[in-house]
Amino acid sequence: MVGDLAGYWGSPEHIGDPGQILYTTQVFQSGQDGEEGVVLWGNTTLMPGRVGEEFFMTRGHRHLKASHGELCVTVSGKGALILMDAARTTWMEEMSPGSTHWIDGKLAHRTVNVGEEPLVFLCAWPADCGHDYDEIAAQGFGARLVHDNGGHVLRSET
Repeated sequence: MVGDLAGYWGSPEHIGDPGQILYTTQVFQSGQDGEEGVVLWGNTTLMPGRVGEEFFMTRGHRHLKASHGELCVTVSGKGALILMDAARTTWMEEMSPGSTHWIDGKLAHRTVNVGEEPLVFLCAWPADCGHDYDEIAAQGFGARLVHDNGGHVLRSET
């Protein structure tokens, strides 16, 4: 729900309907979460919309095992993969149908829907990579992807 990310938005006072669905995920588990040697995969559908000038986004996270990356493939829609290194340098990769993205395990990452239709993407990751959502909840990313003149721009937080 959009309201579940109230602390993530730059302008939470612009949340319209806090109960609006932000994104849904479905995960296939061929083994147990945390089990070494198991690859998990799933899909996410991220709805279109904005809170203020900021596009709808996922919470974002970093892997606890920096040697364990993640593969992301865009199915439909238009979006951006936001990446941030340990020095908080933040950049993005455009997501469009068929685009494939390797996310180094050292990088924090989130996805953003910059289009008018749902952004659908598939991801695969090692089950024992671990996920740190707390860092992003507390500190955010080094930049925000915002609406700008009919397009989008990554705006630094500094």
